[in-house]
Amino acid sequence: MNNIFKFHLTDIQNVSGQSGWKSPSNIALIKYWGKKDIQIPLNASLSFTLSNCYTDCIVKYEPLKKSSSVCEFKLFFEGKREVSFEEKLNIFFKRIAVYCPYLLDLKLTIETKNSFPHSSGIASSASAYSALSLCVMDIEKKINSKISSEYFFNKASFLSRLGSGSASRSVFGPLAIWGENDFFKKSSNFYAVKYEEKLHDNFKNFQDTVLLVDKGKKHISSTVGHSLMNDHSFSDDRLVQAHKNLTLLNDSLISGDLDTFVSVVETEALTLHAMMMTSSPYYILIKPNTLEIINEIWNFRKNTNYKVCFTLDAGANIHLLYPKENFTVVQEFISNNLSRFCQNGEFINDHVGIGPNKL
Repeated sequence: MNNIFKFHLTDIQNVSGQSGWKSPSNIALIKYWGKKDIQIPLNASLSFTLSNCYTDCIVKYEPLKKSSSVCEFKLFFEGKREVSFEEKLNIFFKRIAVYCPYLLDLKLTIETKNSFPHSSGIASSASAYSALSLCVMDIEKKINSKISSEYFFNKASFLSRLGSGSASRSVFGPLAIWGENDFFKKSSNFYAVKYEEKLHDNFKNFQDTVLLVDKGKKHISSTVGHSLMNDHSFSDDRLVQAHKNLTLLNDSLISGDLDTFVSVVETEALTLHAMMMTSSPYYILIKPNTLEIINEIWNFRKNTNYKVCFTLDAGANIHLLYPKENFTVVQEFISNNLSRFCQNGEFINDHVGIGPNKL
């Protein structure tokens, strides 16, 4: 339990109103895989915050006649009541109730929609939980106007983490770090922090095209995958590798070293899936077309020397990363070489963004 985020006011006036936030998804460059306690990562992660792939969330709230022991809410996703999503949100609200007890005095109506297709390989849980948590913090700010902007966003990240670990990073942009480490003194296991090193111009306006290899639901959830790290034969070695790669990636982001960036990012992506393939029970989330695209990217980079690379989340879809100055030629490469390996030829163009916006 993190006591700095506990809500201490006892005289809570009846509040009503609505809040809206647009929060982006993010793509981890240094992956976290495995966690302990409640959403505490085994290793630190570092991510690009996206821009075009986001969740809009509006929360309408009104006082209950009598306080409840659980949070009273209804969820509407793209205009339709989603009871299955509400089951997951029940777990989230139970986790955050001790930090946001005012929610037990309110009736919530939550309306969300995504700018990208559901199950498209983009971390919708990251954008959804971060957007919702920012709306919750608006309610807290209305009750206690004295909280600082830093506290507001740190607690929003903290709450987001209790829904989805990666959601903690979506609260900040253009890059965010989550998890204690030796390089970023403000880093925490409880919430993400903004990457505050001087980012080299090479990485400003970096592009991310999401290649939709498979839009189906994963047969193994990330929650299950994380748990399989507990007794993994290579877990200790992976933690050493992640620490080393974070050092290398940080150096490259500051110096502008694209070759090191490419090497580290692809190593992290492949290691993530190697850990899945060597867990017990083992499983594979990449598809044959994932490998086809990877080989096409490697051949393209070798033949042209363009600094194009890939990363993967826990799924089959590929995030193609490249500098904005190469946008036109990379789009031609995607259309001519890669789109045929995508489901229905679909891909989504995105780029590094600055973080959430209040609606």
